[in-house]
Amino acid sequence: MLTQEKILPLENGDRLTRAEFEHRYDHMPQLKKAELIEGIVYMGSPVRVTHGTPHAQIIAWLGAYWTVTPGVQVADNTTVRLDFDNEPQPDALLRIEQDGRSTISEDGYIEGSPELIVEIAASSASYDLRDKLKVYCRNEVQEYLIWQMYERHFDWFQWQQGEYVRLEPDAEGIIRSSVFPGLWLSVPSLMVGDLMEVRQVLELGLATVEHTMFVQQLAQGLR
Repeated sequence: MLTQEKILPLENGDRLTRAEFEHRYDHMPQLKKAELIEGIVYMGSPVRVTHGTPHAQIIAWLGAYWTVTPGVQVADNTTVRLDFDNEPQPDALLRIEQDGRSTISEDGYIEGSPELIVEIAASSASYDLRDKLKVYCRNEVQEYLIWQMYERHFDWFQWQQGEYVRLEPDAEGIIRSSVFPGLWLSVPSLMVGDLMEVRQVLELGLATVEHTMFVQQLAQGLR
């Protein structure tokens, strides 16, 4: 008599292959977030407003850029197949749809390295600033942004020749993406929740010639 296969649940600290990780995850529909980092399972705790609000602010910023930049795509809490040992679920990402560094698989996963990833971390002790940072760097994620909630600190890393270099804001507190022309962020405004100023600074970036040329390049498939 055939017996039904017993599928074990995911547990924090499990060491699994990517295939087994996905197999178990698929059979836990109630689970909202789990990641495989260097072959180890990390499972998220219930999300508090201290995480949910910064997350929403980042999505609003990236979404405004997405709206006027055809050819790019924003994803929220989406699983990414980076390599055979790493399947993170970034808080937010921005990718080039055609001829970028990532693709969409037949079963709906992002495969490869999105050009930009954002993580909302509790503090500098988070694995977002340790294990994940190393993984994203090794897989050449071009820009990695980390917002440390409790320490009220924001890092923007840029991949340069095999390592991450921290970008510093200019005198007005603005950081400008080099991968996505026109994606400007007023870090001080974001830190105090001034979304109107965040939007106004972004609109300055969107009005630049560089953003216009980027949109044209995306339309012509030149990326």
